Amino acid sequence: MKTPSYDRWAFDLDGTLVDVEDSYVRALLGRVGERLGHDFSEREAEALWHGFGGERNDTLAAAGVDPERFWDVFHDEEDPEARADATFLYEDAELVAGIDAPTVLVTHCQRYLTEPVLSALDIGDWFDAVVCCTAETGWKPDPRPVERALSAAGAREGPGVLVGDSVHDIGAAHNAGLDGAHVERHGHGRRGRCVLGDHRVDHLGELGPLV
Repeated sequence: MKTPSYDRWAFDLDGTLVDVEDSYVRALLGRVGERLGHDFSEREAEALWHGFGGERNDTLAAAGVDPERFWDVFHDEEDPEARADATFLYEDAELVAGIDAPTVLVTHCQRYLTEPVLSALDIGDWFDAVVCCTAETGWKPDPRPVERALSAAGAREGPGVLVGDSVHDIGAAHNAGLDGAHVERHGHGRRGRCVLGDHRVDHLGELGPLV
């Protein structure tokens, strides 16, 4: 089989290139839970942070927590400096630095959190454009934030791929006319679903032949 080559690359951030220490997640959801009057279990915390078991809002609804109120409190409790300090770069993410083609980042992580993380890890120059999804840009699997990032990088045409860890990333890839590469950091059993992409890998090094 011929190995495909790509003229443009898009990446998700959290769970794909970086992640945070478990202690940060526990502390954050502990503070959120205190304000909401709900003691989040370890299972609920993993589901909310990593998206295990399906939609996060379904997890909240099952716990009797109003999703809109939860996200308001969640974002209010997040501290950019603490988030950046607790964030680590997956070793295999170094692959991105070696891509000789337009490369963009499209993340649901908000800009006030994304920028400190990119700065702390010194990876901002890996990307020709960064789009942090909002209600205005749309949220993956909506293709608009992906298209916006690629357009900003001058990479509107040619075969491309979006690499991410969620079904929303793969959906956004296909909706934007790209191939989708799914990296499974936790195993299908923990995630509670099997995400089908054009490429399915356990670490980014497996994408090396495509670079």
